[in-house]
Amino acid sequence: VQLQASGGGVVQAGDSLRLSCLASGNIFGINVMGWYRVAPGKQRELVAAIDSRGVPTYSDSVKGRFTIFRDNAQNTVYLQMNSLKPADTAVYYCHLAQQIETYWGRGTLVTVSS
Repeated sequence: VQLQASGGGVVQAGDSLRLSCLASGNIFGINVMGWYRVAPGKQRELVAAIDSRGVPTYSDSVKGRFTIFRDNAQNTVYLQMNSLKPADTAVYYCHLAQQIETYWGRGTLVTVSS
């Protein structure tokens, strides 16, 4: 399984960005895809996840601002990030979990300037 993330960049506070992650390889119908982030000097944090039924989970820090959704036919998960804050600056990693395996994509950097 390979995960290819895209969509990071440099934006100003209040702007929006959309991250995408395409999964390829041996993808099972039942899985959870999501996004984690690592901010400077901080530990890895779950941002949002969504299972194959479309049920999302969000961290408290992004609720109401970020939306995760997926296209199962395309094995793609998206993270729509609105009202971005400097505190959202981090490297964002796509994640897929199925059965007992977990997979990670290469990170994509999101920088939010004040």
